[in-house]
Amino acid sequence: MRRRRHRRDRRHSSTFRALAGTLALTAALSVTTGCKEMRIRVEDGSGKGAGHAAPAPSASLPATPAAPSSHAPAPKPPKPTHAAPKPVLAPGDRSGRVRELQARLRQLKHFDRNPTGYYGSVTAAAVTAFQRAQGLPRTGSADAATLSALRVRTQPPTRDELYPPTTRPVAAPDPRCLTGRVICISKKSDTLAWMVDGKVVSAMDVRFGSQYTPTREGAFGITFKSRHHVSTIYDTPMPYAMFFSGGQAIHYSSDFAARGYSGASHGCVNVRDKKKIAALFQQVKPGTKVVIYR
Repeated sequence: MRRRRHRRDRRHSSTFRALAGTLALTAALSVTTGCKEMRIRVEDGSGKGAGHAAPAPSASLPATPAAPSSHAPAPKPPKPTHAAPKPVLAPGDRSGRVRELQARLRQLKHFDRNPTGYYGSVTAAAVTAFQRAQGLPRTGSADAATLSALRVRTQPPTRDELYPPTTRPVAAPDPRCLTGRVICISKKSDTLAWMVDGKVVSAMDVRFGSQYTPTREGAFGITFKSRHHVSTIYDTPMPYAMFFSGGQAIHYSSDFAARGYSGASHGCVNVRDKKKIAALFQQVKPGTKVVIYR
């Protein structure tokens, strides 16, 4: 009886120990699991796992602009511009004041023509040359300072200086032109002077033939005159023609009047002033001497 009870007690004691061990293991596992959950909650702060951490800021976001430096240099003010002197006389003008300007420039050898009263490219170039020599702004137009400097360095032009017979100065006459009535023509100055006993009665601009049809040089005489002549070779008008050597003549040329020295004749002596050649035509007679020289 005791042995049975003793064996039963031993079984109960063994069962109790086994149950106690199981309870102890369960408690230990519960405590370990609870610490792990606690650690997750503490690290994330939201109850979510570590794999759900907040994304890092994107690298493509614009950077905050830097504040402007207080030490940046201030912009430089624009340089002052000096307006060109206001012209008193300028290209395109036509007046007596332009004629005086040209005469004064000619006294200083800046203008190699006779005064015309027209302010063209030749006058502008002469004014520029004078301004350069005086250290003035080279504008080509005559302002007050330019005119003042010119008056100080020149004399008031005479009437002959202001109103010469041609636009080009007449060359010194050939010795053959100093006696009698002579049509004296200079290839050097491109001028014709009607001279009586060594004095110039009238003068005019002329042009000559080209290198292929040159105007002859030497002493000749007028052979015949033709008021309304037309060339039989070129079929062109030759008003107030005065022939002196074969088919070469002194005559008015509308082409010379229009184009100036950009053209040439076929050997004749062209005149561009119709009134002057008409007056000369009335005074010249057959046999009148003609001298053409360089």
